[in-house]
Order: sequence, then structure tokens, then C-alpha cells
Amino acid sequence: MKIFSKRLCLAALGVGAALLVVACGGVRKATVPMATSLEKSSCARSDVDTLLVMLPGAYSTPDEFEREGFVRAVRDNRIAADVMLVDAHLGYYNNKTILDRLSADVMAPARNQGYKHIWFVGISLGGFGGMLYAQTHPGELAGLLTLAPYLGERTLGTDIANAGGLAKWNGPLVDPAESPPRTPNETQLWQWLRGYTGFTNTAGARPPLYLGYGVDDRFAFSNRLLAEVLPAERAFTTEGGHDWPEWTRLWRRMLPTLPLPGCPS
Repeated sequence: MKIFSKRLCLAALGVGAALLVVACGGVRKATVPMATSLEKSSCARSDVDTLLVMLPGAYSTPDEFEREGFVRAVRDNRIAADVMLVDAHLGYYNNKTILDRLSADVMAPARNQGYKHIWFVGISLGGFGGMLYAQTHPGELAGLLTLAPYLGERTLGTDIANAGGLAKWNGPLVDPAESPPRTPNETQLWQWLRGYTGFTNTAGARPPLYLGYGVDDRFAFSNRLLAEVLPAERAFTTEGGHDWPEWTRLWRRMLPTLPLPGCPS
């Protein structure tokens, strides 16, 4: 099942307003709490303190991470981390509760269970949601991996490209000392991402960001703009477009490069 198999209309409101995601099709109801399931590490140890939180795309379901080999890859690489599959579907973005639910239903229980290092792994809209969470909850994530993330309308990416790239894009900027809005829009997210250029970054404010996408992906234009400001070892591409074969190839390439603990020999 393709994450964007149904047509989506994605638009942001003006500065200071919350993200608006309008679906041109059926959307599942956002339940409280958000459904999660935990896959325990296969390592022969009881002190695993790292958690990989997997966020699906708009119309995807958590079991697709299992079906497409994402969880198996963690075991194959002998990584000492548990995996949480989260049903963070489009409905939570529609009603603007995605960040509240991630905080209450994912992060708070994870910390209570003793996890010290929490990574978000997000695909498409899930990558967008992971970035929004990192922006609005500085210092909470140990790392962020996004595959073909949605980053806003093409016109916004064009403005950034016309400015000479993210490092030269001037705005509208915000005071980095100000707290981000409860649900940032795409422009505000790009303002935050601009910190990865090194010119406006503040210590500890942004987790390490890893990016992967297909060169023919529908979001490749905006993804390239972000890749240009990331260290080369944190930006990955593959042939193809916006679907699971590409994401699975990227995941298997990227996973061994992440600074994650391994199982004891």
C-alpha cells in the first residue's frame, strides 16, 4: 500500500496558525490514546535504554513497518534498541492533536519505562510530524531519521531555492529565543531547519537529523534543499519514487550508520 495512494491536499495557514491538512478521501478517526505496539530487542540483555519510534505516512498502518522489513533490519543489524510502532495516521494531523498525542502516548510512557535515548523514524507525513515534534520539544529526541518527508508546498521550496538555498534564505525569520508555536506551519518548520546550516543553531536544540529519499520522489525537490545543508554522511538517496521499495533500501543502508548501541558479543 502506498502511503500517498489517495490524493492529499496539504496546505498551511499563515504565520502563528496551526497546520491544516485536508484530505481528499476517507480519514480514520483519531482515537485517544493513540495506538502503539512495542517490539522488544532480540539482544540477550535486559538493560536496553534506546527506543526507535516508527511513524507511518498519512494512510499507512504500523504493521507495514513489520511487513516491509524495518523491524527485522534492526534485529539483523544486532542493534540494542526496542521498536515502537505508532498508529500516527492522518486523522491526528487533521484535528491538530499529533504533537499532543506523541507527547502523552509515546514520549511520556517511554520515559517512564526507562528509555534514555529515543529516536523518531518517520516516513513521508510521519517524517514531517517527527520534525515538528523535534522543533516544539527541544532536547527530547536523541535522533531523527526521515524518509521522503513532506516539507510543504512546492512554492515554498521554490522560494528557498531562488534565494540560493536554505543557508541563504532569509525569511521570514523568528527570534531563536522565542518558543515555537504549538503546531508550527511549513514556513516555521523551514525556519527551524535553517538551524542545521550551522549559522543559527543553538547547542542541544536540534537532534542529529538523517534524511533519505528517492531521486524521483514527488518530494525530492524540497528534500534536496534540506540535504544540501546536512553533513554528507547524513543524506542518502536511491533510485525510484515515493514507495516502500525505496524506503526499505534506504532504511537498510542508513540503519548501520546511526550511532546506536549494538548487542553485546
